Amino acid sequence: MKVNKAEIVISAVSPKQYPQDRLSEIALAGRSNVGKSSFINRLIHRKNLARTSSKPGKTQTLNFYRINEKFYFVDVPGYGYAKVSKKEREKWGKMMEEYFALRDTLKLATLIIDIRHKPTDDDVMMYEFLKHYQLPVLVVATKLDKIPKNKKSAHLEQVIQTLDLDPEDTVIPFSSETGEGKEDVWHYLEQYL
Repeated sequence: MKVNKAEIVISAVSPKQYPQDRLSEIALAGRSNVGKSSFINRLIHRKNLARTSSKPGKTQTLNFYRINEKFYFVDVPGYGYAKVSKKEREKWGKMMEEYFALRDTLKLATLIIDIRHKPTDDDVMMYEFLKHYQLPVLVVATKLDKIPKNKKSAHLEQVIQTLDLDPEDTVIPFSSETGEGKEDVWHYLEQYL
């Protein structure tokens, strides 16, 4: 997909702030510092629409990015970051649960994980959380450029096994550095738009 227009519309903390234009939404979930912002920026061919940070836990709201006036990417707060207070984590949990449970324009959840490492307990919990809400899930395994090419299959197999991936869900290896996997991701997303 060629992206001609991309803009952040709102950083929301409650349903009354969500956009009301009924466009399809694709949620992006992942651990803090897994590269969600880099993933968004690479997909839409922008340097810094989504702000990247070396400090994990930066996203604390639901960030709605309108793409080509046709759909939204919704970046949700990263999980698994220790320096956030328990109270703050609970607040995020409630905010995310509200979104995933009630948002009928949400068509697909994209779970972003780091291909270099076995998915964490938090990754598994997030995948199960998304499946609990009966959402189709695309798993994007980022940082593909950081592993040897001959190890790709083994790493992907580890992701599938650890998450106990449902047959209807898909894993796409991806590199924000090289753009590898970008076309595959767009091809997959388009069936939900």
